[in-house]
Amino acid sequence: MNRAYSDFASVYDELMTDIPYDAYIDLIDVAAGGIAGKRVLDIGCGTGLLSMKLAKAGAQVTGIDLSADMLAIAEERAQSLSLPMQFFEQPMQQLNDFSDYDIAVIAIDSLNYLPNREDVISTFRHIHSALAIGGKLIFDVHSTFKTDEIFLESPFTYDNGRIAYIWVTDVGEEPHSVYSELAFFVKVDNGLFRRFDEVHAQRTFPVNEYADMLLDAGFSIERIFADWEDEPPNEESERIFFQVRK
Repeated sequence: MNRAYSDFASVYDELMTDIPYDAYIDLIDVAAGGIAGKRVLDIGCGTGLLSMKLAKAGAQVTGIDLSADMLAIAEERAQSLSLPMQFFEQPMQQLNDFSDYDIAVIAIDSLNYLPNREDVISTFRHIHSALAIGGKLIFDVHSTFKTDEIFLESPFTYDNGRIAYIWVTDVGEEPHSVYSELAFFVKVDNGLFRRFDEVHAQRTFPVNEYADMLLDAGFSIERIFADWEDEPPNEESERIFFQVRK
């Protein structure tokens, strides 16, 4: 079992409260012509926040993640809501034994955790194999502007009274990559704070390079847009969305 993000899994949901998951549901709904009855592969599903919303909308959801701890939370959540879902511990670049899915989604920059171009291409090819003809892949990534400029404005801090962190980023070894060190402080029962540390490395690519990799994997590109809006990316866009079809 992969124990990645063991401590991080315990605070993940609380840190993600500002993510507009409902907007993601709307994007998927429009792209797929409806969610109800569709077979959905949620790749990098984490604790299952998006997976649950998809299942509540009537989708048949399979969640994939690298972290056993994240998946344990997702499975417990699905059981508590009586949602018939499946979860599998797999690296996205080695995705296998899946076929005939209508939709695949890689949400909230999960793809940026892949360290190199080969892993991204491998992921796209495995997803292409997992989709039915006409199936859609929807994902988002950090822009190069975000990795090269915004992330380097660190340190960033956060404190909600129960969880606090200090987040320091540095330039990564590869182009458009960042190396982040985070120190978390979580209040425990006796009123003291427990510290744990996380190291995260992310990398992105220019829009045209993602497009080339998608085409190489056999996809047709339907739409590229930015920052939750139906507008093309510009030089200061932060989050780039891709909608492609098998």
